[in-house]
Amino acid sequence: MMLLSTALLVPWVAGAVLVALDGRLRVVAWLAVASLAAALALLGVLAADVFGGGARQVVTGGWPAGVGIVLRADALGVVFALLSVLVLLAAAAHEAVGGVRSRTFPGLVVLLGAGLTGLFVTADVFSFYVFFELAMTASYALSAYGGKRRQLRAALVFTAVNLLGSFIFLLSVAGAYRVTGALAMEQVAERVLAVNPNAAILIAAGFFIAFCVKLGLFPFHFWLPTVYAGARPAVAAILSGAVANIGAYGLLRFGVDLFPEQLRLSGVVLVVLGAASIVYGGVLAVSRGDAAEMLAYSAIGQVGYVLVALGVGGPVGLVAAVLYSVINSLNKALLFLASGVRGALVAAAFAVGALSVAGVPPAAGFVGKLELFRTGVVAGSAALVVLLVVGSALSLVYLFQVYQRGFWRPDPAATGTPSPLPQRLPTAVLALLVLAAGLWPEPLLLLSSHAVDALLAP
Repeated sequence: MMLLSTALLVPWVAGAVLVALDGRLRVVAWLAVASLAAALALLGVLAADVFGGGARQVVTGGWPAGVGIVLRADALGVVFALLSVLVLLAAAAHEAVGGVRSRTFPGLVVLLGAGLTGLFVTADVFSFYVFFELAMTASYALSAYGGKRRQLRAALVFTAVNLLGSFIFLLSVAGAYRVTGALAMEQVAERVLAVNPNAAILIAAGFFIAFCVKLGLFPFHFWLPTVYAGARPAVAAILSGAVANIGAYGLLRFGVDLFPEQLRLSGVVLVVLGAASIVYGGVLAVSRGDAAEMLAYSAIGQVGYVLVALGVGGPVGLVAAVLYSVINSLNKALLFLASGVRGALVAAAFAVGALSVAGVPPAAGFVGKLELFRTGVVAGSAALVVLLVVGSALSLVYLFQVYQRGFWRPDPAATGTPSPLPQRLPTAVLALLVLAAGLWPEPLLLLSSHAVDALLAP
């Protein structure tokens, strides 16, 4: 119980202190890295405890359940919390080595980690919204990092669109409370079974739209290219590799846990929207000449696979959705960080990330695509299998274009001088992690299976 509270408290306290200090000082930047490393270590211990002995739950402040905020760490929550903090740690280390350009950046990254951790381990719908907004507030400020016109424009678009998504989410929370009289996820899941089906579908649709806006799924994608292409590489890595996990986790938690019947009824719609995202993102990425824009449109296409797997459903589809969410998060963080540095080591790391996105062995993406193919086969849909092949082929084409333009050009003005070795190390570590997960996929498959078991458990 104490471990769960400590894992949430450490980044909150550290972030509150660091945001008041000048983050441009190296010591402050490295304190943020150390805080995130400590949070990651605590989450690792918590994950071992959860996987070994089941979910852990605590009510804050000693209040009875239903009054105090209920924190509950299960396999799904700790997987996403670990993943998000790992991406934040890599991005913070990347900026700490290169030199932080804003006094608030280190503190905001740590506070974002606290908000995301709270979101993934809460068992209450309203506290989910509170942590959700705290994480998004830090994200709004981070999206303006750099202070140039391009970053400020990205921040304005990101804030405006995601505030709309937050408003829709809050309306859905209010609707869920109105028809169930509860905010605890367990009680909402029980009472929604007796709710008028039309009201339940409307509330579930509100949650779905809010999470799809966060993910940037087609047709809610219009903000994503501007923001990801305009943000600095470290911020783009944070937004695509950590903040976007809110959408993937939310669809899994709220869809499978709270509204399973509504999820089943909308399966075909989810598959169609996911397929549209895959094709649209892939085609637009191929047509772009700028590397940042290619990666941004790639992000739209890649999250489509998660939606397709979720739409197919069942244990096989859900395992594929969790597995690909994890792999896609690592891939995007790796590629966006690599796009901001240069050198032979970075070129190799980018190649690993590109192969992973395209589903080419031995990178982890190959394992994710195999699970997705398995989902298509189990569903008995040849169209899904063809879609996966087409999506993978498009990924290989546009990522080869990025690699060719960024790392093969002999013109020094195009490639720049090699970045300092310490700045290349976070990218190399992520690449090794993606490669290791592809060569030894059993731990990742086991984690995904445990996460789905936690969702499907009565």
